[in-house]
Amino acid sequence: MRVTDRAYVGLGANLGDALAQVRAALDALGEVPQTRLVARSSLYTSAPVDASGPDYVNAVAVLDTALAPHALLAELQDIERRFGRERPYHHAPRTLDLDLLLQGEHRLDTPALQLPHPRLHERAFVLVPLDEVAPGLQLPGLGPVQALLARVAGQRLHRLTGGGSRT
Repeated sequence: MRVTDRAYVGLGANLGDALAQVRAALDALGEVPQTRLVARSSLYTSAPVDASGPDYVNAVAVLDTALAPHALLAELQDIERRFGRERPYHHAPRTLDLDLLLQGEHRLDTPALQLPHPRLHERAFVLVPLDEVAPGLQLPGLGPVQALLARVAGQRLHRLTGGGSRT
């Protein structure tokens, strides 16, 4: 595989066995064509943001991929469908949510995909695991992840497992 981009994917679930869903989804990311799972963060629980329902289980995965951003998004959405994802309304509870947070130097603003993800800097459940797997990461137009962590310090987040792993 010719690696062209480092991509970061946020994972979340709050329906069914959310912990098992996120763990299995991390494994599924390792099977995406032309892509290699490089690292996975610890698992965290967080309260829903702008929504109701049970707490979420969250993580961040690091991928090296030769896929273009929209092709990678299509693969992520296929994994969501296989895990029973439905979209009955905005911010609905979900069996699995996979968000493409960043991919290489790509900056996109299309109806299907925005890169960097437009709210990643506002969410502790993204920034904390992102800092875990990519310390020193700079977010395009936003600065270092480390500097953004103070802004989300009041959001409830609990680590479920030890440190992330390299694959």
